[in-house]
Amino acid sequence: MPVAAVGAALALATPAGAADVDTGLPPGPAAARAATPAQAAAGTRSYLVITAPGDTSAVRNAVATHGGSVFAHYDAIGVVVAHSSSAGFAATMRSVAGVQKVGATRTSDVPADAYSPTLPSAPGQSPTTLTETARWDMTRINADKAWAVSTGSPSVTVGVLDTGVDDRHQDIAPNFDTADSVSCAYGKADTRAGAWRDVGTHGTHVAGTIAAAKNGKGVIGVAPGVKIASVRIAEPGTSMFFAENTICGFMWAGDHGFDVTNNSYYTDPWMFNCPDDPDQAAIIEGVRRAQEYAEGKGSLQVAAAGNSNYDLANKRTDSSSPNDSTPVNRTITNACVDIPTELPGVVTVAAMGNGNIKASYSNYGRDVIDVAAPGGDGAYGVYSTLPGGKYGNMNGTSMASPHVAGVAALLKSADPAATPAELRARLGTQATDTACPSDSRCTGTTAKNAFFGEGQVDALKAIGGSAPQPGRYFENTTDITVADNATVESAITVTDVPGNAPAALKVGVDVKHTYRGDLVLSLVAPDGSVYSLEDFADGDSADDVVKTYTVDASSETASGTWRLRVRDIATQDTGRIDTWNLTF
Repeated sequence: MPVAAVGAALALATPAGAADVDTGLPPGPAAARAATPAQAAAGTRSYLVITAPGDTSAVRNAVATHGGSVFAHYDAIGVVVAHSSSAGFAATMRSVAGVQKVGATRTSDVPADAYSPTLPSAPGQSPTTLTETARWDMTRINADKAWAVSTGSPSVTVGVLDTGVDDRHQDIAPNFDTADSVSCAYGKADTRAGAWRDVGTHGTHVAGTIAAAKNGKGVIGVAPGVKIASVRIAEPGTSMFFAENTICGFMWAGDHGFDVTNNSYYTDPWMFNCPDDPDQAAIIEGVRRAQEYAEGKGSLQVAAAGNSNYDLANKRTDSSSPNDSTPVNRTITNACVDIPTELPGVVTVAAMGNGNIKASYSNYGRDVIDVAAPGGDGAYGVYSTLPGGKYGNMNGTSMASPHVAGVAALLKSADPAATPAELRARLGTQATDTACPSDSRCTGTTAKNAFFGEGQVDALKAIGGSAPQPGRYFENTTDITVADNATVESAITVTDVPGNAPAALKVGVDVKHTYRGDLVLSLVAPDGSVYSLEDFADGDSADDVVKTYTVDASSETASGTWRLRVRDIATQDTGRIDTWNLTF
């Protein structure tokens, strides 16, 4: 898992066409991560003290009498952020009546800046001569077609929980919501003007992908008519995102009516938080409650899946944590979670390159990934805004997630009454099904698999404001053995599809076979007509057939029994029809 070398590195701003690799998991370069910030006092650490939601005054009093101080508290979710220089603080507080969990949020000391935060500088702005074009990432999700119908509603607000946003950028200023922007660095809201500004470049890039204005300049965001608010949760110097910062960000999102938030990071210092560790258990519970609070107030959270090319459904090891001190090698299980992306209710986003391909770095996992979107890879980067009126490429699940947040904003614009759960479901049902490549790590079906979840999001469908018609997708998952020199068929009965089949009937095929050169595939229509799908070359020694074919079946009645016919024309190698599907 190369996260120690790559996963901690933030993409740098570069000219268009450069092949930067961003992790989707800020903050900054490994050298900056390892930097030791100025200390408030030797050994001062930050803790989450968890109690029952409501009045936390008793627990706050206990913090003060047991060697700590209250830095912030969120009574609605029963979370107190405490600081202490006592090595035994956590253990002592765990024995206090009414305290449910206590955990250190860091393995490093609290920076002195926490007590008197420095305002980020406002960068000077450079005018641009760039004119708007339909970039590859926007055409992949049909955003360019969606703009002709709707650009989204200014009553919809997307919160960018990140390194901050340059609110003066020529492509962001028209849509920026100053009143609802804030810094949550260190875990307490700093509402001073400008506290929300970027302490790096990452958040400004993300914001442009979501809602850069359609003003003739530079670039256009997925939803260029919605509002952007900045919630800076990254700390200056290290650009780290600790649990108390994330909690503050979600609470702010809920209290300020954000419809969607984008979360292109993981919560430092643990790449995965494990419930059998008391510190990490408190982190899980505190951030979970804050996310649940925001969702209860109407906010949908969208998050990057991460960039370690790691199977999130099959966790085994983590060698990158804690990243604020000295990482250790540890054995983990699926009970350990990447926060916030694996929390209940959060939309987990994988990254794609230019095509129906998984980005090389993108994390994946069956029943973990919800949807996918362009994140850039190789020669194709995601081009967006950078502080100071500039533009540049970045790559990562960090770049994929804001595409999904933008589509969610379009969905909310089309249906203002939609709940977060409804938006989450529509993102999946309106996504474009994307079949697995010939890669054994990608398990599942064309409709839902480990690499792409329910598929690549589609902005044009979102503008329509309605889900695809029911009954247009049919699948047979029953295994059928393909023996040597044999012909077998698998049937799908199509019902409630009026009229004829389309001229572009999609036939998704997943056949497991140890030598596909033996195979001939055909589709048999209800009236017995046979449509050739593929006769593989005899010398094709590759394993398996995982493909989607397009068939002009417009002369056929749609409803009826369709069959996938598989012929094996040689000896020695055998297989099975694993699954297949029809999309009308």
